[in-house]
Amino acid sequence: MQSRQTHIDALKLIGSQLIVLHHFAAYGPLADAMSQAAPQLSAWLFDYARMAVQVFLVLGGYLAARNLAPEGRVRVGSPWRTLWRRYQRLVLPFVAALLLAVAAAMLARHWLSDDFIPAAPTLGQTLSHALLLQGVLGQESLSAGVWYVAIDFQLFALMTLLLWLGRRRLWAVLLVLSLMLASLFFFNRHEDWDNWALYFFGAYGMGALAYWIGSSRHPGKLLGLLALAGLLALALDFRGRIALALVVALLLALLQWRDHTSRLQAVMPAPLSRVVGLLGQSSYALFLVHFPVLMLGNALFARLQLGGSVAAMLLLLASWTLSLGLALLFQRWVEAPLSRLGYRRKSAAQ
Repeated sequence: MQSRQTHIDALKLIGSQLIVLHHFAAYGPLADAMSQAAPQLSAWLFDYARMAVQVFLVLGGYLAARNLAPEGRVRVGSPWRTLWRRYQRLVLPFVAALLLAVAAAMLARHWLSDDFIPAAPTLGQTLSHALLLQGVLGQESLSAGVWYVAIDFQLFALMTLLLWLGRRRLWAVLLVLSLMLASLFFFNRHEDWDNWALYFFGAYGMGALAYWIGSSRHPGKLLGLLALAGLLALALDFRGRIALALVVALLLALLQWRDHTSRLQAVMPAPLSRVVGLLGQSSYALFLVHFPVLMLGNALFARLQLGGSVAAMLLLLASWTLSLGLALLFQRWVEAPLSRLGYRRKSAAQ
């Protein structure tokens, strides 16, 4: 089992908080009140904080490479078994969080009429979410940002199949590199592809290559080639999200190469390191549960007929704090136990 790395947890922590704050600045009367109270901050969160998704795309590729093909050895035996375990790990807590979101939306609709609150789910919506196909099938999302869960599974599936087809490290890396370049220079430039993994594989592939480059014996030239590929893609069509993904990938490769992780852990005080680790580990849980809290916070604001920026900002702060606490509880008592079910079944069958 891989040991936890402080810089990975720190990136997850920062990325998850920015995504939550983006949603807080985007939905409902609380967002409107924030826009009036702090217009520049609200505008920045709305326009730029969502780019933190790129951090998770790069981290996803980095961790997939570390888990599926570390040290030059491709570990993908049966791709279907690998994908089934990944599906279980993602979907079981995802479905539990969707039940929470549906219940929160049902309560919020009694107090607040707003387009951002989902309607009662149809059978088609329910099945498409359970199968992670809601975006592909054009179904309305039952919670904010759930498109990412579907894309994450698509990306992992694509990476798994590429590694399985390549078998040996050289061929596997070449397949990942080729698809990464195709995404950067073509698919990611056309928004019609944004329900498919090919659109996002540029960032995901950079994360995978960052791990392999950082683990190689002579990474200097390879790091330069990765930077060159990213810069050429940006010269062809500048996209802020790709620029951020490139910076994160290069940072991860440098930290892996120079092994700055141990230094970071040594410099950071132990209590702070534990907090970063705890919040980083619960980033997926926070992503899943913050929107129900946001819906209820907005509904309470409307129900109590509160006015003024002070009340709104206090309620937003309370909603953010409650989201953090709920995420910690959800990760410990829901996500972690459910994610282990597949491994328990595997052990029982052996």
